Amino acid sequence: MKWHPDRNKDNAEAAKQKFQDVGEAFEVLSDKNKRAVYDQFGEDGLKGGVPDDGAAGGFPGGGFSTGGPGGGARTFRFSTGGANPFGSAGGFHPSDPNDIFAQIFGGASPFGMGGFGGMGGMGGMGGMGGMPEESMPGYTSFASPDYGEPAEKPKDWETPLKLSLEELYTGTTKKLKVGRKMLNGKTEEKVLTIDVKPGWKKGTKVRFAGSGNETARGVFQDLVFVVEERSNARFTREGDNLRIIVPIKLVDALDPPRPGTVSSRRTITTLDGRSVEIPLPSPGLGKTTISPGRTTRLANEGMPISKAKGTRKGDLIVEWNVEFPDKLSDTQRSALRNALA
Repeated sequence: MKWHPDRNKDNAEAAKQKFQDVGEAFEVLSDKNKRAVYDQFGEDGLKGGVPDDGAAGGFPGGGFSTGGPGGGARTFRFSTGGANPFGSAGGFHPSDPNDIFAQIFGGASPFGMGGFGGMGGMGGMGGMGGMPEESMPGYTSFASPDYGEPAEKPKDWETPLKLSLEELYTGTTKKLKVGRKMLNGKTEEKVLTIDVKPGWKKGTKVRFAGSGNETARGVFQDLVFVVEERSNARFTREGDNLRIIVPIKLVDALDPPRPGTVSSRRTITTLDGRSVEIPLPSPGLGKTTISPGRTTRLANEGMPISKAKGTRKGDLIVEWNVEFPDKLSDTQRSALRNALA
């Protein structure tokens, strides 16, 4: 369309020649016989350089056919000067490009008024100048089934992805078999793979574009998995930190073991299976007992920080729970009262 004479009135002769070249190229590329001659003999073969003894294979003249709008076949004619369209007697006489496109698009130029001129050729966002989406064979429409306005992007299909705290701590790979509904009533199944990264949090979304249900012909929802965190029997997540409650006997709270002894520390197992020793908290300045609710913070022993890509973790907060006995004997109660009175 760039070289159509109507769009190059200041340089009409050059534009006419360029436009003619376009017509020749179209005919050669669209016809396997002409293309074979061109591949074997070049441009001279098309213009009459092929011997009449059949060196070009005795290609028949006439034209080529293809499916057209409305069903059936359309035939696109090219002019020749003899029985052999590539022989020396006839030569190659390309058709007018306007005629070629008129045949393709049903007798009128698809580019608006006046062939390739008028309304601006390819114009606009619609590809070929406002042509209906269903008018070209083989065209896949993303319009709604009634062929009106293009269907709006459908609402996401969200489904939970339930993960344990251990899986969110270490990362894991999940393979999930999903089935989506098609408009023809069938169900299409596929297996999706999700690489869970260490440190993902509740509410993290994993999107598979176009993998959801078909809502209009050729239009599919996005399938979105939303992370849900399963509860853990030992640890509670607090953002990037972890909290664990560790019991301490009343006697150890009232009379803390000497630091460095076995009874002065506790061992816990982390989410990734490591054993970590935690010392009992010190009584504090001016005190000799461990008060209930005391905490110990271990740096870099919490959840992985996803944005840090495994280089940093949050903290592990150990909450010490002083255990009181369910019952005491009369002797114990008396001794305790005398000691604390």
